[in-house]
Amino acid sequence: EVQLVESGGGLVQPGGSLRLSCAASGFTFSMSAMSWVRRAPGKGLEWLSSIYSYISHAYYANSVKGRFAIFTDNTKNTLYLQMNRLKSEDTDEYYCARDLLAIGDGNDYWGQETQDTVAS
Repeated sequence: EVQLVESGGGLVQPGGSLRLSCAASGFTFSMSAMSWVRRAPGKGLEWLSSIYSYISHAYYANSVKGRFAIFTDNTKNTLYLQMNRLKSEDTDEYYCARDLLAIGDGNDYWGQETQDTVAS
């Protein structure tokens, strides 16, 4: 059974940092493409970043490029999103997801979401 278990969200002040984790099980994580997306209340999903676990090749949305970093620890089957210089508009529900095959093919499994709030 594929499982993605997220952790690391919370409340942070503007300019601060958070690191999200997504522990994966039930599939070959080291051979997968993984992504982070987020959703603001009442809005659709926004893609943030994706990575090929086996080559650590990462991609970023313009809205987070230079502030967020995606990476994996294949020994722990865990995906991470390091979020720096956070802004109030980064307040969202964050999800990790497994990509179907390649990045951009869509996602078939999702984490349970973590709520990140950026506020003074």
